[in-house]
Amino acid sequence: MSNALKVLFLAAEADPFVKVGGLGDVAGSLPRALRALSPDLTGDVLLDVRLVLPFHPVIRSNITSLHPIPPFSLKRNGEEIPVEVFETTLDDMPVYFIGGAPVDASGSVYSSNSEADGEKYTFFSLAALGLAKQLSWYPDIVHANDWHTALTSYGLLVQHWQEGLPRPASLITVHNLPFLGPDVDNVLEEYDIPLAQTDLPDWARLKPLPLGLWSADAIVAVSPTYADEMLSKDYGSGLHEFLKTRRENLSGILNGLDVNSFDPATDEAIPAQYSAESLDGRKANKAALAERVGLQADPSIPMFGVVSRMDPQKGIDLVLDGLRKMVAMPWQAVILGTGDPKLEESARKLQESFPERVHIEAKYDSKLARQIYAGTDIFLMPSRYEPCGLSQMIAMRYGCVPVVRAVGGLHDTVTEGETGFVFIKPQLKDFIAAVRRALELYRDQEAWQSMQKKGMSQDFSWTNSALKYFNLYQHLLMNRV
Repeated sequence: MSNALKVLFLAAEADPFVKVGGLGDVAGSLPRALRALSPDLTGDVLLDVRLVLPFHPVIRSNITSLHPIPPFSLKRNGEEIPVEVFETTLDDMPVYFIGGAPVDASGSVYSSNSEADGEKYTFFSLAALGLAKQLSWYPDIVHANDWHTALTSYGLLVQHWQEGLPRPASLITVHNLPFLGPDVDNVLEEYDIPLAQTDLPDWARLKPLPLGLWSADAIVAVSPTYADEMLSKDYGSGLHEFLKTRRENLSGILNGLDVNSFDPATDEAIPAQYSAESLDGRKANKAALAERVGLQADPSIPMFGVVSRMDPQKGIDLVLDGLRKMVAMPWQAVILGTGDPKLEESARKLQESFPERVHIEAKYDSKLARQIYAGTDIFLMPSRYEPCGLSQMIAMRYGCVPVVRAVGGLHDTVTEGETGFVFIKPQLKDFIAAVRRALELYRDQEAWQSMQKKGMSQDFSWTNSALKYFNLYQHLLMNRV
């Protein structure tokens, strides 16, 4: 492939092969969006992006069409550890699965055994660099994601690369900084990888993500605001002072949304399709949702929607306490999510107190989630921190007006009074004030529909994000040592 920019993209999960959380959405969409960038946008540079994933047992059991790549090995404690590799394609993009004893032993994508996960992802990261040599396909960029693949950046810096070829530029995207990974100093020593002298805090020198942040040529947070927040004590996970030393190499690129999948005009998971040009379908969806969850269908009563993990991080306690404080106002609420047992119990008690107004589904249900986006009027997302967030983007795309806290990607995607309602401090009174502003506007249906349409017109497609990553890749290559 002439005039190609070669990118090795690594992640612990990627849809449609395996998806546990938001990382799976990103890793399943961004590499394909990069490859799909128009030559008009890239100056005729073609992006040869290839995805690499661990060969998790769940993938092994679900995929049958695989092509084996000649195996190789890594040396650990003087012994050769076999590395098996299989290849498939996704929309013509090569996808490689790396397996071996450390991957097989862990079982699930993420386990409760931090030592096993540390071993698995250290093995995977080092094997991914070995894969490039095995394929004789040498990337210009190695793009890692979160702690699971952060050691690729570190390995590139402290290991010998292919003789006669420049070292690939390295980039790491931080989706959730507090997850730094377990101590891996002993594992690195077993693979004969030196523990370099760094300006990291002593405790951080032992963990994958800090080592990746220290060694990567570029650090990308999943929203511009989160990039700034990572420099603060409140959000920096003990690394804020170190990250300030890397400020010139730190940027924020907002995650995109799969706008083909999340499209109310074509979404078969919702009873009635609709668009910004004709919002009538939302009335049918609201009525169908009310019937499904056992609430009275009443177009005049605003319906709140929540699709979230039950976690203090997500501000679910603010939602539950806020609804109790607003019982004098007309509203209904449908809440979908599971997680913290105490929050689940609090949600159930709310439903028991107001069964005619509140319905709780303590589970994960992707179809019901889409029906909530399409059928409720106001989406509640008062997160205490939110590196990017996709739910607020989906809500806006479906004409469900969000109420969010001005944090991370929520701050970057929702504009007060234009596409939603925003509050600053994670306090109950501020959340309630924002919800009251939403309820007040709902009374003026002409103004309300104007806000709905403004939200639905926002462009959250992956093309915008992919182009920003491409420009960063180009910058890294121009400055590669």
